[in-house]
Amino acid sequence: MTSSTTRRHAVERSAVMAHLHLTAWTQLPVAYVFDDLGVLTPLDVLLSGRTGPLTAEGSGSPYILVPVARSLAFDEVFGTVTLATERL
Repeated sequence: MTSSTTRRHAVERSAVMAHLHLTAWTQLPVAYVFDDLGVLTPLDVLLSGRTGPLTAEGSGSPYILVPVARSLAFDEVFGTVTLATERL
């Protein structure tokens, strides 16, 4: 989730920890893709983020906030799509 007012991505802390364990165990990559098509890995979130304030709204779970500027562009991570008609 991305806040349009604070320009930060929010990721639940327990999800980040679970995905770090999953990545270590399976050696499969995990990436978070946000609504603005910014991309972060669990390690990026852990190293670049700050714990968000505790709130009674929503699930109440602790979360990590990461500035949008720290994320990579979708095309930079996954490449751009070339349509078949463009290849000719």
